Amino acid sequence: MHRFLLTLLAVKAVCSPVDTYVATESPIAKAGLLANIGSSGSLSSGAYPGVVIASPSTTNPNYLYTWVRDSSLVFKTLIDQYTLGQDTSLRSLIDSFVQAEATIQQVTNPSGTVSTGGLGEPKFYINETAFEGPWGRPQRDGPALRSTAIITYANWLIADGNTSYVTGTLWPVLQLDLDYVANNWNQTTFDLWEEIDSSSFFTTAVQHRALRQGASLATAIGQTTSASQYTTQADNLLCFLQSYWTPSPGFMTANTGGGRSGIDANTVLTSIHTFDVNAGCDDTTFQPCSDKALSNLKTYVDSFRNIYSVNFGIIANAAVATGRYQEDVYQGGNPWYLATFAVAEQLYDALIVWNKQGSLTITSTSLGFFQQFNTSLTIGTYTASSSIFTSLMSSINNFADEFIAVGAQYTPSSGSLSEQYSRSNGSPLSAIDLTWNYASALTVFAARAGQTSASWGASGLTVSSSCLTSNAPTVSIEFNVNATTVLGENIYLTGSVSALTNWGTSNPILLSSDSYPIWSSTLYPHFVQGQGLTDDAVASNGESTREH
Repeated sequence: MHRFLLTLLAVKAVCSPVDTYVATESPIAKAGLLANIGSSGSLSSGAYPGVVIASPSTTNPNYLYTWVRDSSLVFKTLIDQYTLGQDTSLRSLIDSFVQAEATIQQVTNPSGTVSTGGLGEPKFYINETAFEGPWGRPQRDGPALRSTAIITYANWLIADGNTSYVTGTLWPVLQLDLDYVANNWNQTTFDLWEEIDSSSFFTTAVQHRALRQGASLATAIGQTTSASQYTTQADNLLCFLQSYWTPSPGFMTANTGGGRSGIDANTVLTSIHTFDVNAGCDDTTFQPCSDKALSNLKTYVDSFRNIYSVNFGIIANAAVATGRYQEDVYQGGNPWYLATFAVAEQLYDALIVWNKQGSLTITSTSLGFFQQFNTSLTIGTYTASSSIFTSLMSSINNFADEFIAVGAQYTPSSGSLSEQYSRSNGSPLSAIDLTWNYASALTVFAARAGQTSASWGASGLTVSSSCLTSNAPTVSIEFNVNATTVLGENIYLTGSVSALTNWGTSNPILLSSDSYPIWSSTLYPHFVQGQGLTDDAVASNGESTREH
């Protein structure tokens, strides 16, 4: 395990307001997080050992449940602190988490049993029993995030000479999750906000990371068959990940469905939760300092400048309060602390890498982001010895601090972090003491201090030229064209993907006239990542041609 403690620019001899907030909020956030973990947490009464409650709130909204996603992100934070030597008291709590999650894996629930889809169930009661009410299910990011947290622990244990605990206790838990990811990643999922059932950028990215780490661990403990399977599907996931990019105005579409703009905190959270300090500014894995991630960040932040009253009057290149997505109406559609902190964390992560490599590169994709700080900047690479590099590092560090300052401005004097803060006046709203918020505060503060967790293998990855999956599903897609013809005329179909003959007029698909004047054909295309034939895609790609 490695820890990089880098001295970022713009460090002041006198403590800034952000320095003061970080110093005071850090212990509050750590205490708030631990208070929400059973069975000894002061706010987690009734929770079994190692079970994370999302919030002690029981009304408007009731969050007294344990979510696999939230729990995994929270314990990834704690496992990082433990394995980096920052808090050596956490070992027993981490072991309790592993045992709690092993139990939850086996609980039959509305998504299925452990072997029939139950691992995609998003939340459970805090006594480790199934929640059977209506919900957005399945949510396929949970098994991936749980794997990432536990693999981080497993790697540390192996390095510490405790391979037997990894193989005997951790691997059975991990293999269930990793197999689930490998076998189900190309199925639709509800997104991390539990609202849209489609493909989700965050889910795809964390699944890719989990399988990369899973393959490495499997290799290390002699599970070669699993390692091969995970590598194959990780390659396919990496290919599919590229399909979310929207070149103009330059952002990652958060979900393939839902009918929204696609500009979403989902994508910023993706960047920080798949950060690998050894991967540099790699676009392929959407690293925080990559040109696509920076362009996406600007598009995301700017989308909130004119919709929240608390942001009115703030200049166009200054930090603002940010939320989940601009169309949000949940609990009134407000800024979220974890979303605002995520912006700062991505910027700090970028600064760490630029400092590490001693240069930064501005491309046509990232130019708009950098011109926020200097409108005369041009495309090129700027080394650490240049005045432009020095100026940008200082400006971007200050910009990141501004987002923490926004969170600080709307944090009550007690330091408690509710789920949201009001779009009109900044007062705390929704669920109190949100555990995920406390984890997000701790991770952004760590990034500000130049700390990173272990590399997960993102460096040097390339996208395969062939992205077919070995377990790809076959789906039926029916085309219908209402067309009146004369004797001797036929209706053919072609389109922009291979299943539709790549606009081939020499070999188009003949439609049947059995239900004339409706001409139809049902196709069973093999699923191709990046060329998925959804109903919407077919309607826009498909085209009929006439033959005389």
